[in-house]
Amino acid sequence: MIRTPGRTSACAAALRSRRAFALVLPSCWLVLVVAWQLGCPLAGESGMGLRIATCLAFLIAVVWLANGVRVTAERELRRIRHIAEVTQRVLLRPPPPRLDGIALAAGQLSASRGASVGGDLYEVMSTPYGVRVVMGDVRGHGLAAIGAVAAVLGSFREAAHDEPQLAGVLRRLDRTLARHLRERCRAEHPAAGGGDPESPLAEEFVTVLLLEIAPNGDVHALNCGHPWPHRLGLGVRQLSPGDPLPPLGPFPLPAELPSLHCTRLLPGEALCLHTDGAEDARDGAGRFFALRDALAAAASPVSPRRVVDEVQRALLRHTGGRLSDDVALLVLRNDRVRVPVQSTAGGTARVGH
Repeated sequence: MIRTPGRTSACAAALRSRRAFALVLPSCWLVLVVAWQLGCPLAGESGMGLRIATCLAFLIAVVWLANGVRVTAERELRRIRHIAEVTQRVLLRPPPPRLDGIALAAGQLSASRGASVGGDLYEVMSTPYGVRVVMGDVRGHGLAAIGAVAAVLGSFREAAHDEPQLAGVLRRLDRTLARHLRERCRAEHPAAGGGDPESPLAEEFVTVLLLEIAPNGDVHALNCGHPWPHRLGLGVRQLSPGDPLPPLGPFPLPAELPSLHCTRLLPGEALCLHTDGAEDARDGAGRFFALRDALAAAASPVSPRRVVDEVQRALLRHTGGRLSDDVALLVLRNDRVRVPVQSTAGGTARVGH
């Protein structure tokens, strides 16, 4: 249903009326009690009964007003949380349990109590070029980080289908982020006269990891300052096919962007992508979280949902529930089965994907 401006205004007016009604009546009652105490001749009588009645009326007014403030605050908190949950579902859509032969699961932990949206981002899409994945981390928190998350994810969801090479996808993300930062800078510094700033929000950046999983299991990647994923199967090993590029934002991309071949993901093996909050989490004694050990304990056997849940529980136990940074996890398992291909007459049988 599309809300018209008139309908939206009417809803806002009704909401303001309900808020006012919850506070106006007890406020009026309190004013009447005070006016009675100060101005009515009977209030000065020495009778104990009249004094008790006046005190009770004053106490009722105070309790009523305090309860109205509490109820209004709780209603606003529920409304804000609902809006945050809807925003999260729009920005970070829950991935399907299976996509083009890949089983997957994702999870997120926020460092801010009561917050459900942070600066972490991820998306998995089936495209004509294979299953494409993005995992990223926007510097900072709050509305500014959410705006950058929305810009990067929106660009990826279009570019993943349009660009035949990962390099083209990454350049689209870079241009979108640069445009977003310029628009933000103009909005925050209107004195510039609407022109493009020389260095818009130079301290803002986004780490990005792009993956492409081909039908045969080959995994290619482009990495801009993001942690490399871990491979889960016979043991746990962090991939390191090369040095990552700088994060998006502060520096321009190089002229050549060859994608790196990370590994070949065999049937039953999985990749775990994560943000740096998982590796940087510390306990009360300052010890870092042993992510590799947690993955090894949770990946026997490799179940994407189980790995995400077990690692999240281990993180919360290690930190005592006090995370210093948001943590996002994404696990992808290759469920494509090798199928024997019948040989032609006189040939030999071979195995295909």
